[in-house]
Amino acid sequence: MTASADLRHEYALAGRGFARVAGLDEAGRGAWAGPVVAGAVILPLDRFDLAHALRGVNDSKQLTPAEREALLPLIAGTALAVGVGYATQGEIDALGIVPATRQAMQRALDALAAAPDALLVDGRALSAFTLPCLAMDKGDQQSLSIAAASIVAKVTRDRFMDSLDDLFPQYGFREHKGYGTPLHQGALRAFGPCAAHRLTFAPLRALLSAATAAREQPAP
Repeated sequence: MTASADLRHEYALAGRGFARVAGLDEAGRGAWAGPVVAGAVILPLDRFDLAHALRGVNDSKQLTPAEREALLPLIAGTALAVGVGYATQGEIDALGIVPATRQAMQRALDALAAAPDALLVDGRALSAFTLPCLAMDKGDQQSLSIAAASIVAKVTRDRFMDSLDDLFPQYGFREHKGYGTPLHQGALRAFGPCAAHRLTFAPLRALLSAATAAREQPAP
C-alpha cells in the first residue's frame, strides 16, 4: 500500500510552540553527475483546509514527472515560503556527498522568505542543524512539508539536468538525470566524463582508473 504524507508531525511541533516548521528534502544524492538540490517548504499550519489544498502532494518518487510539474505551482501558491539550494558537483567532490547535501539544505533554508522555528528532514544522516530538528527515514512519505520539499527539489533538479543535456547531449542527461543507468554507463565508456560528473564517485573513479590503465598498456 502506498504511504500518504500528512501533517501530524507538523501539528505536533506547532503544539510545542513552533509556528513555522520547514520540511527539507534533497534530490540527486545518488546521481553520478550534476548537483544535489535541496528544497525547503514552510506550510501555513493555521489554514484549516491545508491538507485538502495540497491533495496529491506526496513523496516525489511516487509521482510521475507530469504530476510533479503540475503540483509545483500548487505548492508555491499555498506555502508560506519555498527555498531551493544547490551543491555543485565540484563541492560534492571536495566535501563528500553527505556534507554537500547538508550545505545544499542550509542554502535552501537561507533562501526562505520566512525564518523557520523547527525542521522536519528526510534522512537521519542529514540532521546536523542548529534549529530543533526531527529527522526521519522515508520522511517524504510521512510529512506533507517534506513531501512538498521533495517535489520542489526534484522538479528543480530535473530542469537543471535538462539544461545540462543541452550542453552535453552525448550523455543523455535529459533521460537519466545523471543516474547510473545503462545508457549513462555506455556514454561514459564512449566519451569519458565531462565537467558535470562527480569524479570522486566510485563508478567514475573505476572508469578513470581503467582508462589510465589502458593508456599505459605497452603497444603490441
